[in-house]
Amino acid sequence: MSRATRAKSRRAGRLHSSVLATALFALPQAQAAPASGVQAPASVPQGSLVVVHVAPGSQVRYADRELRVTPDGAAVFGVGRDERGPVSFEVRARDGSRRRVAVEVTPRDWPVERIVGVPPKTVEPPPEIAERIKREQARVVAARARDDDRADFEQTFLWPVTGRISGRFGNQRVYVVNGKGVPKSPHSGMDIAAPEGTPVKAPAAGIVSFADGGLYLTGGTLLIDHGHGVSSNFLHLSRIDVKVGERIAQGQVVGAVGKTGRATGPHLHWGLNWFDVRLDPLLLLEPAR
Repeated sequence: MSRATRAKSRRAGRLHSSVLATALFALPQAQAAPASGVQAPASVPQGSLVVVHVAPGSQVRYADRELRVTPDGAAVFGVGRDERGPVSFEVRARDGSRRRVAVEVTPRDWPVERIVGVPPKTVEPPPEIAERIKREQARVVAARARDDDRADFEQTFLWPVTGRISGRFGNQRVYVVNGKGVPKSPHSGMDIAAPEGTPVKAPAAGIVSFADGGLYLTGGTLLIDHGHGVSSNFLHLSRIDVKVGERIAQGQVVGAVGKTGRATGPHLHWGLNWFDVRLDPLLLLEPAR
């Protein structure tokens, strides 16, 4: 073996050892040690849906709520936009032993978006319209309280439509009306620009828990419940093709893109919730192709 070949072999050996050491070091950060009987991420970004795994038959408690646990030991909870962490959940095994597991929360930047072109009455509604909005939102909130013993949330979520992301979850929104900026709540989902009438497909299976084509702010509004408090909402739809109580398969067409309610153009608003905690659907998805 030549001197050059031996040197190349030594460099390759050092690189392999370095990669292997990095992988072994990273593994304990990705999940709890196997001996603990708990698998959970070491850290998650703000706005994440978090799935953890425990020994079957265990009980899991998070944020003063007893979580459902699937027969194979999966439980789920949400980390909100403004959560600073760390957050923790408690696991009680069948033998009565308890363990508290902490998950760090990675902060994110939340840029300000200035929105121009929406109808002024949707930004600063008169009192009678404000009361209508309040009633309609209460109906949506009630639908999000559903807690079915279904694990549709364990599916790998799909893009409901393909298009440019025109609005990101969590960004602070300021609506420009009559030359002035009116701050509103942070954006509660992700907007995907697509032509009006584009079919909207269910990103995961579930049950339709809410469907109304005429809400004042959100227009055509549809909620699909994925079990264990996880739900998707689709806003500004031009058409809704399913009914409350209907079982939906992943990939099934449930409606069409529109610009109803407070919208400047056709797009799909896709929101994700764990009960009343708003989450970022983009974190569940592979990059669009």
